[in-house]
Amino acid sequence: MPLVTTKKMFQMAYKNGYAIGAFNVNNMEITQGIVDAVAEEKTPLILQISKGARQYAKMSYLKAIIDVAVRENPDIPIAIHLDHGDSVELCKQCVDDGFTSVMIDASHLPFEQNVEMTRQVVEYAHKHGVVVEAELGQLGGIEEHVKGVDDVSKHLTDPEQAVKFVKLTGCDSLAVAVGTSHGAYKFKAEPRLAYEVIEQIRKLLPGFPLVLHGASSVLKEFKDLINKYGGKMPDAMGVPEEAIAKAVKMGICKVNIDTDLRMALTAKIRQVFAEKPSEFDPRKYLGPGREAIKELVRHKLHVLGCAGKAAECL
Repeated sequence: MPLVTTKKMFQMAYKNGYAIGAFNVNNMEITQGIVDAVAEEKTPLILQISKGARQYAKMSYLKAIIDVAVRENPDIPIAIHLDHGDSVELCKQCVDDGFTSVMIDASHLPFEQNVEMTRQVVEYAHKHGVVVEAELGQLGGIEEHVKGVDDVSKHLTDPEQAVKFVKLTGCDSLAVAVGTSHGAYKFKAEPRLAYEVIEQIRKLLPGFPLVLHGASSVLKEFKDLINKYGGKMPDAMGVPEEAIAKAVKMGICKVNIDTDLRMALTAKIRQVFAEKPSEFDPRKYLGPGREAIKELVRHKLHVLGCAGKAAECL
């Protein structure tokens, strides 16, 4: 089947209490690991392309890799999503290039400017059958070009403002700031997500899809491997998976995962180089990295509750 939008995915996710995993892709091996896991678990999928990925691999290469994955997995609903689009022009270009979902991120701007930019993207995207994700409130941390804030508690999404924003823009989903943070060094102590914010927005916008950014868990397995084989990430800390699972049950329909993928790939590459220092064949270290990504994604699909849900999202 061809690429799909996230509309049906989010409807079923909200109705049945699970979330769709949205995984960032930067090269062939990462994409293959993600797609192989999803195909085995029979799961709907969102593949995301960020600004950093566009600069590294070029949009045309990544789109072609995804197109192959779509052709080879006709029973899996796959959406291609622009992650953190930073201009109206970029979002329009991605719509024209065949993306089925785009995100316009003007959350760092004053409310009125955020509304206006989002409204322009929605107007163009909807004319072409493409859905739009927007963001309100600001996350902490730094990931690629996305600069967050130091004190996330002061920049949480305001529920009443969220209602106004959705009505004024017509966006299809909303990324909310509820205490998560970008990157691997998210927190100095275990975080507490603002579940009350999610609950209030859900009550004010019943059935509306909410998105969780900055939700990688920085799994101990990969942090330990990285540090064991020469890395220096002792203070890396993410969002506990039980916290994510709870947020999903409260109405989060999409969970972004990027940092965990990078850590899985890096951990295995470091392990190969340490155990086999004479190795120079990329297939011999990227292959184990790809397998690590596959097993990580399989695990995440069960955390999010979307394993086995492909058929109902077609």
